[in-house]
Amino acid sequence: MSKKTEILRRASLLLSSIAFVCFAANVNAATCSTQSQMNPGLRTGLTGEAHTIAAIVQSGDTQALRAKILPAIASDFDGIAASVTTLKPLVQTATVTVDSLYLLDASKDAPGAERTQFFCGSPIVVLTFNGLPPGTYALVILHVTGVQKPQQIAIVLASAPGNQWQLAGFYAKPMVEADHDGLWYWVSARKYAQVKENWPAWLYYRIAENLHSTQSISSSPNLQKLQQETEQVHPKDFPADKKPVSLNTQGSSFNLSAIDTTTQFGGLDLDVHYIPDPAQTAQLRTPTLARKQVTDVMTALLVQHPGLRQAFHGMWVHADQGDGSLFALELPMDQIASAPQPQASNNIPAHQ
Repeated sequence: MSKKTEILRRASLLLSSIAFVCFAANVNAATCSTQSQMNPGLRTGLTGEAHTIAAIVQSGDTQALRAKILPAIASDFDGIAASVTTLKPLVQTATVTVDSLYLLDASKDAPGAERTQFFCGSPIVVLTFNGLPPGTYALVILHVTGVQKPQQIAIVLASAPGNQWQLAGFYAKPMVEADHDGLWYWVSARKYAQVKENWPAWLYYRIAENLHSTQSISSSPNLQKLQQETEQVHPKDFPADKKPVSLNTQGSSFNLSAIDTTTQFGGLDLDVHYIPDPAQTAQLRTPTLARKQVTDVMTALLVQHPGLRQAFHGMWVHADQGDGSLFALELPMDQIASAPQPQASNNIPAHQ
């Protein structure tokens, strides 16, 4: 989602990619069984193993976790250990529940397959794995709640000799952003879209998509609808990779290179990057002129897209040069100079 460093990072070991998408069934796909299709013994065993791994994560005992790693990917354990170390303080007092179980049989796949797809349940949810060796696997989705920052954890288990399961993959992401869940952002994005405020709509849709993709896997059919709505409001004047846009204000033009969201200061802020021209770069060497230049960018954005003021707690603007920033400033929206605003609709959500 944003360029900020995520609190939790992916430790993708054996499995380089997991995608949850809706497609028509493929007769050549490997087989998948949902938890309702499993026998009670298998369901209980997978649930117990997932809870054991979750308890290890909550205690931060990386050595105990190492003992459960599939030997074939033991050399890649450092990534998962780093993720667990970061995750521990966020979840150590949490309640852990198993949300979804999937048994994935790829034992008949040819070695070296570039991609393996499992078509699960009804409506069909497709799990796509890249570089998956032949074998039998299980995917367990855990919800970690009762803490300030609820998390979702995906655990991939590989069947091992002796009726054992070994850890083959681990992935954790937050379930909320700035105290709101994906549904709140989805509903709010629709309200902004209805009044043609496409910038806040687009940004809220993207947050909703990110959060929904980490929640219950059974929501994946809705994820496709969410993605379609997101693309419908994609602003044409929004900066993207290799496609900066110009922002004009008070006789100046600023080259916006990237816009995203961040919670670095607690609330949900707009995160803006621009590339100053030589004259603007010279101004940035003087603190008072640098502050004025950056606040001019803030004001101009709010004039062109007034819905941003209500949608975000504040704005964080960076004047970039190369891989670093020459000057950066964050201000709450109520400290950014106002321009005449249309009366706000009671139906438009304000981010607190």
